[in-house]
Amino acid sequence: MGDKKKKKKSQLPFRLNILFIFVFGLFSLLILQLGVVQILNGEEAQNEINKTENTPSTKPVPRGKMYDRFGRIVLDNEPVKAITYTPPKNGESAAKRLELAENLAQYVTMFKDREELLDNIKERDKKEYWYLQNAKVVQERLTKKEKELDNSEQYKVMLDKITDKDLQEIEWTDELLNVIAIKKEFDQAFELSPHVVLNEGITEEEFAQVAEHLPELQGINAAIDWKRKPLYGGTFNSFIGGITTSDKGIPLENRDYYLTHGYSLNDRVGTSGLEQQYESVLRGRKEKVQYTTDNSGNVVGSEIVVQGKSGNDLVLTLDMELQQAVDKIVQEELKTAMGKVNNNGYLEDALVAMMNPQTGEILAMSGVRYDREDNEYKDQSYRVIYDAHQPGSAVKGATLLAGFDSGVVHIGETIRDTAIKIAGTPKKESWTNLGNPSDLKAIERSSNVYMFNIALRMSGASYQYNQPLRGFDWDSFQRMRNYFNQFGLGVETGVDLPYEATGVVGQDTVAGKILDLAIGQYDTYTTLQLVQYVSTIANDGYRIRPHLVNEIRQAEPQKGQLGPVVKSFNTEVLNKIGIDDKYIERVKQGFINVFHGSQGTAAGRWSGEYRKYKVAGKTGTAENPQYEDGKMKAYTENLSLVGYAPYDNPEVAFAIVVPKNGGGNTQYAVHHEIGKKIIAKYFELKDERAKNGVDTDLLSDSKQEEDGQTKEE
Repeated sequence: MGDKKKKKKSQLPFRLNILFIFVFGLFSLLILQLGVVQILNGEEAQNEINKTENTPSTKPVPRGKMYDRFGRIVLDNEPVKAITYTPPKNGESAAKRLELAENLAQYVTMFKDREELLDNIKERDKKEYWYLQNAKVVQERLTKKEKELDNSEQYKVMLDKITDKDLQEIEWTDELLNVIAIKKEFDQAFELSPHVVLNEGITEEEFAQVAEHLPELQGINAAIDWKRKPLYGGTFNSFIGGITTSDKGIPLENRDYYLTHGYSLNDRVGTSGLEQQYESVLRGRKEKVQYTTDNSGNVVGSEIVVQGKSGNDLVLTLDMELQQAVDKIVQEELKTAMGKVNNNGYLEDALVAMMNPQTGEILAMSGVRYDREDNEYKDQSYRVIYDAHQPGSAVKGATLLAGFDSGVVHIGETIRDTAIKIAGTPKKESWTNLGNPSDLKAIERSSNVYMFNIALRMSGASYQYNQPLRGFDWDSFQRMRNYFNQFGLGVETGVDLPYEATGVVGQDTVAGKILDLAIGQYDTYTTLQLVQYVSTIANDGYRIRPHLVNEIRQAEPQKGQLGPVVKSFNTEVLNKIGIDDKYIERVKQGFINVFHGSQGTAAGRWSGEYRKYKVAGKTGTAENPQYEDGKMKAYTENLSLVGYAPYDNPEVAFAIVVPKNGGGNTQYAVHHEIGKKIIAKYFELKDERAKNGVDTDLLSDSKQEEDGQTKEE
């Protein structure tokens, strides 16, 4: 009996030990599993958790509009029906995207024109489709070494291994190519960010079909997109600028900048002109949406957490009526000139800039070039700020002021107009022997020799006819350029655009080139620089920053109205030239004489009815020979004209450059013809508005009401 009890007692600890060992083993396995999940599969597990989180995304809003100075819409937004694709969080496999594309292709056609469809589908697209259908086949073609490549490199190798014979196995019907075209759009989308698959080409029927079948098309939506709509056709488009398309998104080179400023990868942004310069103003506030996704990453719900707001509007300084008229005048005058000039294949373009010299408001900028291949004139207004040319005598006002301020000439001084000859260089002289002109006559009659003497004196050189210059101070080049810079010549004007050229500085290291610099035949300047230069003289030495935007206004929900002012851009003085006012007045008188003096170089062409506009300014001609294979092909001249009116209270300044005009007897004064007509049009429009009770400073009726003003006041 005792033995039995003893035996039972010995069995009990043994069983307990077995139980403890079993429990210990279970706990060990559990701890091991937790370690595997936490350490080895932690990231994957976290991704699964993330799939069920609420994830924010954004939707685009209409960009701000643009108006001209009188409240006329220049650039609007047009709503267009669009099909969008929003990929799930953490993306979607290529096979899934293909399946979705096949479903969507039942209702929409990407390209209505077959040729356009064929152009869109490349060989690589076909190979990618073939790969999705035959992935295992292609993978078996990889060598052992190729299988060790990373996924992206391995994929490229596999595509290369797909042959023409492989592709010939498939019948590439239009229906199949349409599927591939849709998938191409899907491939460019970014997770939880709506990507426009199709907008402008979609029909009402297609849009309705997709909208009806949305439950079957995960990630697809039938929505409203926006496209830019210029109200004046191509007028001024060079400066309005462009934006990226939804398939391109933000520019790759500036991706980090945009992403840190709250943009999504497929957002449209300004790429040029005012669209780029005022991107932060025009973009608006995107609608923020909170998406809820299931464990598969599919969107199962959404909630708007931040209401979208349209971009702010821009009120431009531009007068679109004047702009259209200037474009037409330039084109018509070029046509007339082409018919009259034996120009050896030249005289193809003209550039014009007009602005208020007292405020810097740009009123019009026009550039027209004749395209010989298409046999038509094309708008290239951007060249007003991008192209630089030698303007010739138009810069003599700056040269004379440099001479006055540096003390090398004085008011009323006369200089004998005899040719200058430096050893080893061609003789330089005025267009005719002008006797002994004073400073005023030197401007009125455009004496080269007077300006040559100013340059020689500023250089400190000892000059004798047909002898080398002795004692030449090389710093004199920069001293003269420093004077020119004060007027805006050779430096940025400060215009509110993303880019402007500053011209080319002559690099020929010959002392005599300072003579060419003094008469505008060495360095080059843009048309906008020239209008700023003449405006600075008109404005008593104050250089004003040119600008294209007067105001930023809130978007107004009611069409055709301007919203409240967010910001106004006042006149900005960049510098006051460091020259005595009496010298500026002297040059201004010389500019008046150019147009109204008995011997003014512009007086004859601006006689009669054009005198009433009281124009002052300066003409210019610069030799511009054309070379081919090192030999001069044709002799041409750049023609320029700068001015302002009325001279007793300047309200409009202008600069005109006509490059490569015919030379000598073949020349036609197209710059004067353009100048007369644009000034006449400016004052004609001003008078019309005065008769109709429209204030020339009025931007819109809404602004008047906002400021508490009325037309009667």
